[in-house]
Amino acid sequence: MGEYEWNDRAAGFKETAMKTLRVNEYLFATLGCMLLLSGFVAAGQKSAPLNESVRIVPEETDAVLANPGMGWETFGRAADKDKNLPDWIASTIHYSRWGWGVLEPEPGKIDYAFLDGVLDETRASGQKLAFRVMCCSTNRGRPYHPEWLADVGGKILTCDYSGTEGLLVPDLDDPVVLEMHLDFIKRLGERYDGHPDIDHVDLGTVGWWGEWHMSGSKAGKMPTMANREKIIDAYFAAFRRTPLLMLIGGGECLSYAVDLGAGWRADCLGDMGGFSENWCHMCDAYPKLIPAAGVQDAWKTAPVAWESCWEMRRWVKEDWSLRYIFNYALAMHGSYLNNKSAPLPEGENVRAEIERFLRRLGYRLVLRQFEHPASIKVGGQLTLAMKWQNNGSAPCYRPYRVAYRLTSETAGEKILVGNVTVEKWMPGHVETFSEEFIKNPPELPPGPVADVVDRVVVPGDVPAGLYKLSIGIVGEQTPEPVVQLGIKGRTQDGWYPLSEIEITK
Repeated sequence: MGEYEWNDRAAGFKETAMKTLRVNEYLFATLGCMLLLSGFVAAGQKSAPLNESVRIVPEETDAVLANPGMGWETFGRAADKDKNLPDWIASTIHYSRWGWGVLEPEPGKIDYAFLDGVLDETRASGQKLAFRVMCCSTNRGRPYHPEWLADVGGKILTCDYSGTEGLLVPDLDDPVVLEMHLDFIKRLGERYDGHPDIDHVDLGTVGWWGEWHMSGSKAGKMPTMANREKIIDAYFAAFRRTPLLMLIGGGECLSYAVDLGAGWRADCLGDMGGFSENWCHMCDAYPKLIPAAGVQDAWKTAPVAWESCWEMRRWVKEDWSLRYIFNYALAMHGSYLNNKSAPLPEGENVRAEIERFLRRLGYRLVLRQFEHPASIKVGGQLTLAMKWQNNGSAPCYRPYRVAYRLTSETAGEKILVGNVTVEKWMPGHVETFSEEFIKNPPELPPGPVADVVDRVVVPGDVPAGLYKLSIGIVGEQTPEPVVQLGIKGRTQDGWYPLSEIEITK
């Protein structure tokens, strides 16, 4: 289209610095004929449409976006109760962990009132809930498993952790414990699978804190591989519509769960030597665990979640580079970060580094170009050509839909939901775990530009007239916008006015 001359009448249509270009009908047709005569148009190529076209180049924003399925997590409390959440960080995810005994205080009776109450508080804060259930506690006198488990014949082990003796944990291989465990997962899914206020569920309940390992224990043991697979299968049978995340320490089980469709979660982002002078999670553990499990590409279809090792104040105190840690997390295509609702560190550039990170964490959909005919007949098919780019670190894993709104002062509004969904728009990528990457993780580049054409029919009941044309990303089942875009101009109801279009009879 760059070969054509554009009519200057449309320049300056939007005061928000959007560029509007109209194709001159006469020049378009004439130039097409000239190209045909000159032999430059391939055989069978159609000539340009005899209609003016409007092209919009939206202005990008550098705002931190609050979108579903990504971003900063509050921990153990909803956003409106998180005193350490600054007003410049918006959180759409409330992440919590509970012991099995908290959720099932009596045999066969899940405390639905408790979970429903948490969901109510989460929804009231404009968030969705993510959670993990745990069975094995390292706190003496505060086990995670239900007290009644031994009363029904379940086997309880006494073991140790890092020098602490007398820890009570359930034997996950014991037939009674296994039966109760699997039944609990089943009933949890029957109630909450696909719940609109739940974002994802961790594949927990195995190992210390539900992290799928019993490190630091002489007597503690993991269940057999066969029983671990039964537990994973139980989660996937129970939660068919809710995304599941597997803990990165699961080894073979991480591979098994990811093959079934799970994402993964790592709970020690930022450790640059806090456990040992010769070993750390960032340079030693993750570069081995992820390739060994073969889950380097899991992010393409399921989310990656990070949790701060300790929390960010420890990073700053140890003089570990925030830029290094954040670039690393983005390069691994993370969608979430849980900093445990701890106070943020003080220091020069701390806020700037966190904001830089949050601008990229998860998906960030930028509309680069939008083109449509200047007019369309009632009942006609409206063709919309777009260029989209994902400038975030991960895909949007939900098939949210691109929609268009026609508004007129006299005729009201009409929402036209298109056929384009957003989950295939990939972010940029860098090679990870090379020697150069471990030394200095590079900044993640923007994703490739996706050329998209959508077609919607203008209903026959739309009155003729001049309409404002807006764009939005709406839910899977609803026509309301759910995604903030990386462009300026968003209205309070979530739409982005772009242009005008004439509807004719």
